Amino acid sequence: MRRRRSVRVPASSANLGPGYDAFAAALALHLELEVEETGAFAVETELNVPRDRTNLLVRAFERLHPVDGLTFRVRSTIPMCGGLGSSAAAVVAGLVAADHLFELDADVLAVATEIEGHPDNVAAALCGGFVVCADGEAVRFDAPAGLEALIVSPHAPVRTEQARAALPVQVPMADAIFNTAHGALLMLGLARGEPDLIARGLRDRLHQPHRAHLYPRSMAVVERAPALGALGATISGAGPTVLVWTHAEQTGAVHEALCAEAEGWADVQRVAFEATGADVTEL
Repeated sequence: MRRRRSVRVPASSANLGPGYDAFAAALALHLELEVEETGAFAVETELNVPRDRTNLLVRAFERLHPVDGLTFRVRSTIPMCGGLGSSAAAVVAGLVAADHLFELDADVLAVATEIEGHPDNVAAALCGGFVVCADGEAVRFDAPAGLEALIVSPHAPVRTEQARAALPVQVPMADAIFNTAHGALLMLGLARGEPDLIARGLRDRLHQPHRAHLYPRSMAVVERAPALGALGATISGAGPTVLVWTHAEQTGAVHEALCAEAEGWADVQRVAFEATGADVTEL
């Protein structure tokens, strides 16, 4: 009998303001992978990605097991660029598929972090919910009741390499202290379900200001979000997508205001925080 698995992996938003390379949240956009033993290697997809062994998902799978004789069928609603963890979802999907298909009991988070170079997106994709990454591990917790999100996705992409190159090698002590304090406020607000603390905790001095010149319109949304009725907003990962944080009662009005703000240069979408991480089904 031919082995066959289906894997579903969520998108993710990393950094969440003050938590550079340490905080992330899973979002309800998904990559879906089906792997089947067909006797021939193939990648079947309508996405604009490689259909050979250079495909990131396939390369991740092959870190754990050869792909000879396997067919990969891939679908995704995660934007391919913009900071919503499309590469992390691909890496996690490939690793989880290999791990389950061949019962390897691999340390998927460790291998995924090695491939990606940082743990935040892959941890959220693997675990779902919110994650705090430290010491090679991820601590996961659920979003508080009533917390919702919108994403503003600019039409013009920014390469992750360019965004990382914009960061300074050293930062002032005052900025490090600022982010430590605000990261603590954000985590405390999420744990307690206190919107006021969440709103206060979304501020950052370590990465967003240094990248503002790459996506000035995105940063304008971050700055204006509270005036539009949101709790606040953060650049999603390396950007230029903006994650706008809202309370359920304000989401509709904020969505309408954001659509007006983004007309002609970005798309606005309501996206739930996703509690479920990478999920595997035996077919």
